[in-house]
Amino acid sequence: MTTFYFVRHGQTAWNLERRFQGGNGDSDLLPSSYDDMIKVAEYLSDVPFTRVFASPLRRARVTATQISRAMHYRGRLSLRSNIAEVGLGQWEGELVANVQVKYATAYHNYRHDLDQFEGAEFGGEGYTRASQRFARFIKNLAQQYPNDNILIVSHGMALSFGINALLQTPRMAIRNRGGLSNTSTTVLSTQDGQHFQVEDWNNTSYLNKPQNDGTTI
Repeated sequence: MTTFYFVRHGQTAWNLERRFQGGNGDSDLLPSSYDDMIKVAEYLSDVPFTRVFASPLRRARVTATQISRAMHYRGRLSLRSNIAEVGLGQWEGELVANVQVKYATAYHNYRHDLDQFEGAEFGGEGYTRASQRFARFIKNLAQQYPNDNILIVSHGMALSFGINALLQTPRMAIRNRGGLSNTSTTVLSTQDGQHFQVEDWNNTSYLNKPQNDGTTI
């Protein structure tokens, strides 16, 4: 059995300001996020990880590096663009409140009709392409490491879309399942690299602080 531990990156300035970051926007991690990374590492310290993979975007790369060091992980930390954040085109750097007004239909689709969320209206990547690249990468890892624990450090939207594709559930199941918080841990397992089940979802118990719209997407 392969077990994947998916961690969302630490909270950034734009997360706090409720701005979209996407696949090109990348604001600074908050000082408090570094404490949260240590807490993730302590929580995962008993898990023998074979490999650690991270999105190449700075906020995820730094999060993965800090967690790996704090866990005294001695293996390779590899960066992969397939687990980078969803490209959000003209939304990147914009306040969520402004996007709701300027791109009302597309934002409505993002929140309420993900079957229609493909990014054309704002030059973004959309659900289908993002979820397919993410799921394809994870399935390949499951074939390469059939009896291992793998740590994946990625982003809120990429994780939500990609995990939903792995679970083969309707797109709007994302909203029913609930969001993913900064430095949260979500665990999926698979016996065959094709069928996945949730072992834990958006675990933030080790952070010892409430979650809100500034931490959860």
